[in-house]
Amino acid sequence: MTPRKDFVESLNSLKNEVLRMGSEVENMVNRSVKALVDQNEEEANAIIDSDDNIDFMCEQIEDKCIRLCATQAPLAADLRIVFALNKIATDLERMADLACGICKSTLHMSDETYIKPLLDIPTMAQITTGMLNSCLSAFVNDNIEMVHEIYNKDKEVDALYNQVFRELLTYAMEKPSTMNQVMNLIFVARNLERIGDHVTNVCEWTYYYVTGNRLITHNQV
Repeated sequence: MTPRKDFVESLNSLKNEVLRMGSEVENMVNRSVKALVDQNEEEANAIIDSDDNIDFMCEQIEDKCIRLCATQAPLAADLRIVFALNKIATDLERMADLACGICKSTLHMSDETYIKPLLDIPTMAQITTGMLNSCLSAFVNDNIEMVHEIYNKDKEVDALYNQVFRELLTYAMEKPSTMNQVMNLIFVARNLERIGDHVTNVCEWTYYYVTGNRLITHNQV
């Protein structure tokens, strides 16, 4: 096998590992919010336990990226994609940690009746996991147009977080006995908002590896 062919095969294998990790993380986020809505302690604990597998996947990807750089000495676009894969794996691992944080909040409220139906938080989860799914597709297909679309979706998540935050604070002021639940639900919403931020990081790394340039976002509307 020629060195170039060996490199391409190793790179494709790494891409597939990142996709598998992304799929697992997407599933974790969806499951964590469902466990929250259902107040399912058993499921919440199972999700927390599954985080070790995500950590292992991240470590394996990082090790393979280092080994690929050491043995193949990739240059230009090849080096960018190896670097991006490593960074994306790190962002995915942090998303999994945030999903576990949602589960921990669920456990803290397991014996409480919710102060209101949970509507906005599941919507936030639906948007963020949809962003993640689309972002990984954009990465695989080198689709920088999709990157811009996904990046702008994060504004919807931010707006929902601000709405949830204000509404929950109103509950706490009107009825201080709800403070424990209010704070835990705010933590949940905040974790989903941060997951959205990590998805935008993946978008930025995708854009960088395809174009060789940083994604300029501050003038976007």
